[in-house]
Amino acid sequence: MRKLKITELNRLTPEAFKDSKKIPLVVVLDHVRSLNNVGSVFRTSDAFRVESIYLCGITACPPHAEIHKTALGAEETVDKLKQQGYTVCAVEQAEGSTMLDNLLLDKNKKYAVIMGNEVKGVQQCVVDNCDMCIEIPQYGTKHSLNVSVTTGIIIWDFFKQLSD
Repeated sequence: MRKLKITELNRLTPEAFKDSKKIPLVVVLDHVRSLNNVGSVFRTSDAFRVESIYLCGITACPPHAEIHKTALGAEETVDKLKQQGYTVCAVEQAEGSTMLDNLLLDKNKKYAVIMGNEVKGVQQCVVDNCDMCIEIPQYGTKHSLNVSVTTGIIIWDFFKQLSD
């Protein structure tokens, strides 16, 4: 077995990526503080052709010479996405949440997933406005995962179900 060189990976150019078909998924980062987490979500979203990323609250915006605050709160973003026909899902441990391994997506629908703050998660006022909550089953002693890891798991599952 031989590792491939980067020139052998046949990656899309930035121009080809812009024109490529995306999965019908928007990732919303609500009050995600870490630039490393934000950057990781951008990289994962690129890898699986996520439609777009919304940055809300105190989430850092690239380029990041300084951390900038965005204008819209996630609760306003949820309303906007619903008006555009998205099924909006908070990724949060909540009463009645759907476990990721039981989630069945409809290829004819558009989805948005809300990812919350590293410590406090998705704000309750945002959860209140979502169509559903998705939870990743966990079987160890910890009760949460890093937000960028969680986002990667969620995006991968959506990609598997929604891509052609």
